[in-house]
Amino acid sequence: MTRLLLIGPPGAGKGTQAVRLAESYLVPDISTGDIFRTNVKNETPLGKQAKAYMDAGDNVPDSLTNDLIRHRLEEPDAQDGFLLDGYPRTEDQVRELDEFLASHGAALDAVIELVADPDVVVDRLRKRAVEQGRSDDDESVVRHRLEVYREQTAPLIDVYAGRGQLVKIDAIGPIDQVTQRITSALAERGIAMPDAATR
Repeated sequence: MTRLLLIGPPGAGKGTQAVRLAESYLVPDISTGDIFRTNVKNETPLGKQAKAYMDAGDNVPDSLTNDLIRHRLEEPDAQDGFLLDGYPRTEDQVRELDEFLASHGAALDAVIELVADPDVVVDRLRKRAVEQGRSDDDESVVRHRLEVYREQTAPLIDVYAGRGQLVKIDAIGPIDQVTQRITSALAERGIAMPDAATR
């Protein structure tokens, strides 16, 4: 059972690393961004509410996000572990996640912080906007999202560091190299990938 949280600014490569880590540790990759984008695309009531916030570069309100994550974590595939990407983003969401896990007799094993220079991140996201046509990757929106991240999410890093759960990883470099940095750091904490025989 491996329960991981991936945290870092927009454009630090969380989505890319989340997919790889979920495959390596045999857990579902639970991305709030993907869940919201699916709801927006399908024009669900949640999607319509979320779209206005996302287009402005703001975080979707805690109440909406907490409900969505709670339901997702109760699905059968998340019972033996998970990788959270993009949640929690606020201290209220940390409390909500703590309470949810405690009620299930569980806790996070590690919090992986991807560290990236803001200018590198803006450049990466500008390229992604062109390649994927994402309205939330416009440069002014990106800079606003980085500001929102600094104000709301960065304080969580102190919370998890204080608990001894934080693993800082340099997110700049080839994708394979960043993945290797993460798996090596987790192995040092006794969090090993399931062996090939169980895959």
